[in-house]
Amino acid sequence: MAAGGVMRPLARWTLVLACFAAILFAGLWWFADRAERIVNPAPETIVSASLQGLREQNRLSAFVASYVAVVTSTQSRFGLEAKKTLILPGLVRYEVDLARLRPQDVSWDGNAKQLSVVLPPIEVVGPQIDLTRIREYDGGGLLMKLTDARTVLDQSNRRAGQAELLRQARAPVPVGLAKDATRRAVERSFALPLRAAGLDATVRVRFPDEPAFPAVDTQPMDRSRSLDAVYGR
Repeated sequence: MAAGGVMRPLARWTLVLACFAAILFAGLWWFADRAERIVNPAPETIVSASLQGLREQNRLSAFVASYVAVVTSTQSRFGLEAKKTLILPGLVRYEVDLARLRPQDVSWDGNAKQLSVVLPPIEVVGPQIDLTRIREYDGGGLLMKLTDARTVLDQSNRRAGQAELLRQARAPVPVGLAKDATRRAVERSFALPLRAAGLDATVRVRFPDEPAFPAVDTQPMDRSRSLDAVYGR
């Protein structure tokens, strides 16, 4: 009876210690798993966070260019001629609407450590006219004094001047420079967080009107886990 009385408390303490050890082990495992997810999040999670950050910027303007349009309009009435020349400087911005960037436009190749991004089309915004640098030259003062030729020529020149500024802005060379600048900005936005997490990944960015990337085994970013899921919130 005495031996049995001693064994029962000992068994009880053994059970308590075993339960405590199991709880401690589970807590350590949970803490280690959580720390691992925070310190080394999945590439898909990092990319998803970068994508969300870009979308919140709404519009990205990585390239700005100045142009000058020189246009001349002529009017003839009653055997008289009036002519006006307008020198119109303007500023044009090249923008991308990042709010239109969808998860399916971003894909990750885990084997090659390569991220592919397809941006929305680049947009030409403007021109923003520099009123302080406008210059006008005219000829045919008599017709301008007798009729509304001056107003008609001014309106014609301003329409033609703005059209000429946009024509220059949409030429292949400046559009190509704008695309290159935008590509570099977006590549940095994705590459820097990946490198900060220890991933030496390659980021490729293209526009819809450019050739598709060579086929790779990619995974769209909408398959990745959210930040809340990774951090266990």
